[in-house]
Amino acid sequence: MAGTFYEKGKVAVDRAIAADNRAWEQMNADNVRGAKQSFAEAYQSYGSAAECYLLAAKYEKNTRLVPKVREKAEEYITRADYMKTQMQNIDNGGAPTSNGNDNSAVAKKGATKKNEDKEENDKMRDALSGAIVREKPNVKWDDVAGLEGAKDALKEAVILPLKYPKLFTGKREPWKGILMYGPPGTGKSFLAKAIATEADSEFFSVSSADLVSKWQGESEKLVRELFKMARENTPSIIFIDEIDSLASSRSDSESESARRIKTEFLVQMQGVGKSQTGVLVLGATNIPWGLDSAIRRRFERRIYIPLPDVKARLRMFELNLGSTPHDLNPEEMQKLAEKSDGYSGSDIAILVRDAIMMPVRTLQSAQYFKKVKVVENGVEVEQMAPCSAGDSDPTKFEATLMDIKPDQLMVPRVTYYDFERALSKSKPSVSQGDLADHVKFTEEFGQEGN
Repeated sequence: MAGTFYEKGKVAVDRAIAADNRAWEQMNADNVRGAKQSFAEAYQSYGSAAECYLLAAKYEKNTRLVPKVREKAEEYITRADYMKTQMQNIDNGGAPTSNGNDNSAVAKKGATKKNEDKEENDKMRDALSGAIVREKPNVKWDDVAGLEGAKDALKEAVILPLKYPKLFTGKREPWKGILMYGPPGTGKSFLAKAIATEADSEFFSVSSADLVSKWQGESEKLVRELFKMARENTPSIIFIDEIDSLASSRSDSESESARRIKTEFLVQMQGVGKSQTGVLVLGATNIPWGLDSAIRRRFERRIYIPLPDVKARLRMFELNLGSTPHDLNPEEMQKLAEKSDGYSGSDIAILVRDAIMMPVRTLQSAQYFKKVKVVENGVEVEQMAPCSAGDSDPTKFEATLMDIKPDQLMVPRVTYYDFERALSKSKPSVSQGDLADHVKFTEEFGQEGN
């Protein structure tokens, strides 16, 4: 609803400024009667604009925008009052008074335009400030399982030019645009985090939500300002996740706003390539065939991030299990890697989380506990462990988890059986049809990322 009021307000503002300028031109031409009519029209239009912006502020969901919108409304109210004063001056036989030191609204508008442009640029930068990754995500290359080809390509584009600039002289230039594509959950965003950690450069991480605005013409300004900020802070990396939502194939049915965003994006990426500004554009998408062909060409390297192979899956199980207490041996870990064929990295992460929750569920459902001796920090202590109703241990007693004191609870270790139970309930999230589409795109346009 706020968008509708913004649009109506903008129309009213344009009408008000036109009448405002016309009134002063008529006064300069001694057309007092015409000037009074124009002042009246400007007064009414400024008032309408203020009303629309106040209603827009009422329904605006972005709380950061509300103060700015209200400030605009107050500005138009002030200008409307000023128009009313000029009408009264004419009625009293006097001449309209200038607003400030300028004798014409046209001159004032020029000065105001500069201030408004600066305010608008500041607003754009403020909107994009959250996209700058100030703190390193602490994801190392070794934390990314498999994908050696993709990692080598990214190191070649990002790390080597910064560390060994002598390598890139003459016609040997670092890549200016890299597109990572593949099924969901294969680690594209995780790779971007590794780049943000390892690269000694400014890192901008944006999505379509950061760049698409309901305000007419603001989206392309955000795109322009993003690249401008990146060029001012070279070396820099612009990472655009789900880039297909911003740069899908152009069609006759798309809106004018969507077309302008794509055009601006093309212009800016072309500028990066020509001026060698030290800006790398890194894109990620699950549907590369949905990208506009012109934008696809701007990404010089297109790297396929496939589903992990058995070696990578084994490493993913190890990384996701981490320091969680467990009883799995290397042979059992290898079996899990083989049984999870077709699983993506995120599928395995969810599977491991489900498996390591099994001991917690065992504790929640337990009706009997028994006393056990465990060694903690070299000292033997007595704790309570869950057991079955048929357990013959003489220390067995009937209780639930809530009856056990926290410091006396012994948490069962994760077992291979827990993983088997989790595997029996889970399914891969990527279909064979999806894989076939990615393989076909790779054969036509991409490079393998293994």
